[in-house]
Amino acid sequence: MVGIVFVSADGGEREVEAPVGATVMLAAIRNDIRGIDAECGGSLNCATCHVYLDPACLPLVPGPSHDEAALLAHVSAERRPTSRLSCQIAIAPGLPRLRVALPEHQTCPF
Repeated sequence: MVGIVFVSADGGEREVEAPVGATVMLAAIRNDIRGIDAECGGSLNCATCHVYLDPACLPLVPGPSHDEAALLAHVSAERRPTSRLSCQIAIAPGLPRLRVALPEHQTCPF
């Protein structure tokens, strides 16, 4: 299990545990984290699971794929260098605690 700290747009924090093999998006949905809509269910089609990965966590996970980077160009909230789609951040064995911030809003660009 890996701890994931979700920081809401208003600064509130909540930590949940995610099993290896899940994604940050699945951990959010399973734990009723507000602000992760995940309209496409994690199939890399909607960008409504946009998060800001804590800069300290960036080296801990693989970078975005070409398809993820392309979809990030259409997120509704501000895109930052640390923007990721939470459906693409897999919980791998040995991964330490992650910290992600949620944007103020999510809307599907399509």
